[in-house]
Amino acid sequence: TPFSYVATTASIVWEGCTPVFVDIDPLYLTIDENKIESSITSKTTCILATHVFGNPCNIEVIQSIAEKHGLKVIYDAAHCFGVKYKDRSIFEYGDISTCSFHGTKLFHTGEGGAIFCMNSDLMNRIYYTHNFGHNGPQDFHGLGINGKISELQSAMGLSVLSHIDEILYEREKLCNKYSSLLNKKNIQVLKIREGTVWNFSYYPIVFKSEANLLLAEHKLKEVGIFARRYFYPSLNKLNYVNSASMNTSESISSRILCLPLFIGLSDNDIFRVIKIINSL
Repeated sequence: TPFSYVATTASIVWEGCTPVFVDIDPLYLTIDENKIESSITSKTTCILATHVFGNPCNIEVIQSIAEKHGLKVIYDAAHCFGVKYKDRSIFEYGDISTCSFHGTKLFHTGEGGAIFCMNSDLMNRIYYTHNFGHNGPQDFHGLGINGKISELQSAMGLSVLSHIDEILYEREKLCNKYSSLLNKKNIQVLKIREGTVWNFSYYPIVFKSEANLLLAEHKLKEVGIFARRYFYPSLNKLNYVNSASMNTSESISSRILCLPLFIGLSDNDIFRVIKIINSL
């Protein structure tokens, strides 16, 4: 998917593989499952899709395509802590799901993340690979790296975990305030896929034009409010990939802005943001 954080594509290129992009759905902002199959060739090994802002991809269709063509499925679920899809954790889908524990996330360890998979043999391989290949203190399964988070980062995570229900509850209230007050005539908000228990991880809005976005960003900065252009740019525009145009992703990337969203965000600050966005 071209609409994701740069790490999603960089990891493919870093391993000497070639990313082949598929454009996104204009409402859900996830990979357009109807365009995947036409991009599959004899060299394709995997479908790597992002659950954008915690919004699930069309998991059933992607799995069906993968099984038909003998492909693996990896989900970039960086934003998905706490998300459920059809009464199951979002991390239970695909061959592998990854989650970020970066300091900007709902649950965080300062820096770090997690890998989830349902296959025990694959899980074992991932585990020893991230720990120098260790099989006990003096034996080794095979080649590995140091991919572990530290004890200090783990302590940070444990301290956050006890507050996670409060974090999810408060963010839901903040998102509901944005939704109730924003003038939807001039912006588009994220459409959450049916069957999803969302985690309110981000509040993105899509303007009618990039000019409107830039004006909003400028007016917010003038009063000390810093929204983020996220995701921008569309990853097919990176200078180390060779890709065709991705019209929807490029258009959305140029017009999307994530509004401030954090525990402790006051009603007064939300009203200030809303006033500026609604005035455009």
